[in-house]
Amino acid sequence: MKLMQLLTEIEKPCAFVPTMGALHAGHQSLIAQARELCDEVVVSVFVNPLQFEDKEDLKKYPRTPEKDAEMAAAAGATVLWTPSYEDIYPAEIKKLSAGELGEKFEGVHRPGHFDGVLTVVHRLFELVKPKYAIFGEKDFQQLFLIIKMAAQLHPEIEIIAAPTVRETSGLAMSSRNVRLDKDARIAADVISKVLRTATECESVDQARKQLAALENNLDFKLDYAEIIDESSFELANNETQRARAIVAGWINGVRLIDNMAMKQALVRV
Repeated sequence: MKLMQLLTEIEKPCAFVPTMGALHAGHQSLIAQARELCDEVVVSVFVNPLQFEDKEDLKKYPRTPEKDAEMAAAAGATVLWTPSYEDIYPAEIKKLSAGELGEKFEGVHRPGHFDGVLTVVHRLFELVKPKYAIFGEKDFQQLFLIIKMAAQLHPEIEIIAAPTVRETSGLAMSSRNVRLDKDARIAADVISKVLRTATECESVDQARKQLAALENNLDFKLDYAEIIDESSFELANNETQRARAIVAGWINGVRLIDNMAMKQALVRV
């Protein structure tokens, strides 16, 4: 069904939660937060091919449409929109550029990924025209870039950052977690444990030393582990007011990302 048909009876402002499906409790927390902001909550499910540099990864991406509908409704969604490729990209695609930051951290290991993310989010914003849009902090670099893009192209939309929801083990909830077997899930616990230890340090240098433990973990193939300044995404130092540890890597062929904010005031030198 076309979006305009779904929104015909909605005259109130809406809050928007864009997803790629395979919904889990983390998505439901975003939907619940959206419902606190607006009576009308639009949830989209669209697996965007532009943000997959690996076509095999695109094929493997989990798709659970029936479960998605149930979970979205249970969390408070009033509209579940599942657009086709033609709905989102009806003509020649005009890609947005993530710029220099799009080539750092995640961008190094996923070339063009953030260009695809910004392109689809921009299109979704054009179509849905929400008052609010809610994104999780788990994809922190993505969140940073979307906030920057929205400020330039969609200043009428307020971007809401929602905290990462974790499994009881501490593993950040992700649609990709379904691809982890029992042993891989146990191995993945190291990510949140090292992050937690790093974020309790009193200096950036100490935190980086804690993150370095991931380099020697045989079960985790590290892509990067760093402390960044939340306000600029530049490397943090001991003068940084708001620092955050970011990590990405592979366990048993599944790529996982996570991040945590530094919990204590850094030592000033």
